[in-house]
Amino acid sequence: MNEHTSHHRARAQRTTEGWTFLVESIRNHRTVGSIAPSSKSLASMLADPLLKRAPRNSNVLEVGAGTGSVTRVLLPQIPRGSRLDIVEANPHFAAHLRRLVRGNPDLLEKQEHVRVHNTFVEQLTTDCRYDVIVSGLPFSNFAPRQVEEIMGRYLELLRPGGTLTYFSYCGSRWVRALLTSRPEARRQRDVKDLLNQYHNQYAVGCWTVWGNLPPAQVWQLRRPIDTVNASDLLTVRSDISR
Repeated sequence: MNEHTSHHRARAQRTTEGWTFLVESIRNHRTVGSIAPSSKSLASMLADPLLKRAPRNSNVLEVGAGTGSVTRVLLPQIPRGSRLDIVEANPHFAAHLRRLVRGNPDLLEKQEHVRVHNTFVEQLTTDCRYDVIVSGLPFSNFAPRQVEEIMGRYLELLRPGGTLTYFSYCGSRWVRALLTSRPEARRQRDVKDLLNQYHNQYAVGCWTVWGNLPPAQVWQLRRPIDTVNASDLLTVRSDISR
């Protein structure tokens, strides 16, 4: 009976979260960037670098957590003594994430090491450097300069040897190019070209997750161990090429 009740509550919660995500995506489509939360397959792929580090302690940063699809995968994998900072700029999502953290049974002894920050990652105040950063931000919706600022911030926050994972939706750029204005299509090309610079310099892997709506590509980037100011070097390179 308890198992049935627990399953019913979990299903009801996922339904509620789905509607919350849909409402916010309509209200703030440029920053939400999708109409459905990430699937379990996509969430697991994004969280994979943390799983590979186990059982070592890790400092983890999740950015653009939404309703917590990836957060749910990260929470039980956080070893005791590790730290998880969750950054979410949408206040409705941030409030939901705080409730999710407080009610998670895996965090009875880890609550003080998990924090939800209702802010933008560019404005995050922290003295921490992270072993793993998981990004759920919709880069295809942002201006190139903003993408460059965010990626530079990620590299600044990563420890040397640390891993960044993020995803983009397959085919979305081509669909938008057919349906949007010429300046908007150019913005999307500029964002893609900028991200390709980071891929060429830092990428260690790319996978397609078909079990997601829509299908998504997951990228893994790693900050070099022997490069102290990697983000600064890329910014200079980008400025010179303009």
